[in-house]
Amino acid sequence: MAAISRADAAWEGDLTSGRGRVKVESGTFSEFPITWASRAERTHGGTSPEELIAAAHAACYSMAFSNGLSKAGHKPERLNTTAEVEFVPGKGITTITLTVKGHIHGIDEAAFRKLAEEAKDGCPVSQAMKGNVELKLNAELDPAH
Repeated sequence: MAAISRADAAWEGDLTSGRGRVKVESGTFSEFPITWASRAERTHGGTSPEELIAAAHAACYSMAFSNGLSKAGHKPERLNTTAEVEFVPGKGITTITLTVKGHIHGIDEAAFRKLAEEAKDGCPVSQAMKGNVELKLNAELDPAH
């Protein structure tokens, strides 16, 4: 059975002076305000679709990478992932850059980077973006591994 995730958005007014809100069905967090300024100018006071995509991609990638590490016989202790979504007004989302730092005992840099790249390609959010958005990856193994 498929898992369905739901979010609702409401918008009032035109694009540049209007405002809205977005909330998730799970109630995990409060609703977020959204405005054009928070999207295109990255002003504070609201989120943007791109910021929400970044959150989803960072979470999805971390889960996929953790799974790949485990299946390869490694015990992931900690993965810190950042997703940066580049939005160009008039053009759209152009690039998503994933940056991951991992703390995993008993893995070498080459294996870490290989599995990191596989997770980038296999993550469901990455797959949804593939062919539409350039996906970049920076993977760094914690030197204290």
